[in-house]
Amino acid sequence: QVQLVESGGGSVQAGGSLRLSCAAFGHSYTYSSVCMGWFRQAPGKEREGVASIDRDGSTSYADSVKGRFTISQDNAKNTLYLQMNSLKPEDTAMYHCAARLCWWHEYRYWGQGTQVTVSA
Repeated sequence: QVQLVESGGGSVQAGGSLRLSCAAFGHSYTYSSVCMGWFRQAPGKEREGVASIDRDGSTSYADSVKGRFTISQDNAKNTLYLQMNSLKPEDTAMYHCAARLCWWHEYRYWGQGTQVTVSA
């Protein structure tokens, strides 16, 4: 079992920045066994993947955030980050971090989410 707790959300004006954090705890997996990602869901819209990081450190991003968001992790702190720059109103959503054992195809562990609101 992996427990995830997000923090760092808030309200900012367009063009601003936020850094989201996701603390993972309650498990004994090695960091190289756990792959993590960030997802978001806006009201009335489907959940979408924002960014992910694999066990070898490789990253991937949704086209809508490439060049603006950066995913990273601190294995010593069991913490995942999402640095969000040049925020746009369309980035407004509830952001969730998720985890899976890297050989699983689906994310099975989810945090409660942190709200990001970007005003024009």
